[in-house]
Amino acid sequence: MRLVSKVDLSPRPVEAMSPRQLERRRNLIAAALSLVTEIGVERLQMKQVSERSGVALGTAYRYFSSKDHLLAAAIADWHRLLLADIVAELRGPRAPTAVADRVVRYVNHGMRAYQRQPQLAHLLVSVAASTDPFASEALHSMARADREALLAVMPDVPASVRDVVQHIVGNVWQGELTSWVTGRTTLRDARRRLEDVVRLVLTPYHAA
Repeated sequence: MRLVSKVDLSPRPVEAMSPRQLERRRNLIAAALSLVTEIGVERLQMKQVSERSGVALGTAYRYFSSKDHLLAAAIADWHRLLLADIVAELRGPRAPTAVADRVVRYVNHGMRAYQRQPQLAHLLVSVAASTDPFASEALHSMARADREALLAVMPDVPASVRDVVQHIVGNVWQGELTSWVTGRTTLRDARRRLEDVVRLVLTPYHAA
């Protein structure tokens, strides 16, 4: 009996990509985000992404194992850029001095960004339910970026409780965003509850 060796069909790791391959990856992600904002998550197909990006369909699957993987990587990249902009602003000279005020501004900026791009908010909630392991990996990477960004804007919170505070605020933000996207609450109510939680959790550390 002849044994056939298995072919590794895993997508190429980002850290192993050449500059040209990274450019193709960026083109695929840009095309995916553009199409999501135009036609929504459900109607998007990999063939459309291939055509928009100029990357052959077979080649696209060497970068992303599935539509879910591509979309998870796309929203993760967009979200990381959003966080970087927010953190840069909140480290500037005009940032609030009280930690609760800084974190309220942080989450409000994030909510407003998704309000301006509602299809991307739907995308974030949609890919969160994916069972694709490579999509899950991209979302874990985004969660790490969330954690690092939130910790960066509240250095005055004692180290002994910082991770717990970040966990509470991060999960409430995700929950309120999901409730708004799925129509269970208004954006106004979601932002009000989010601010209430932030102030409840962080007010004790105003003078830390």
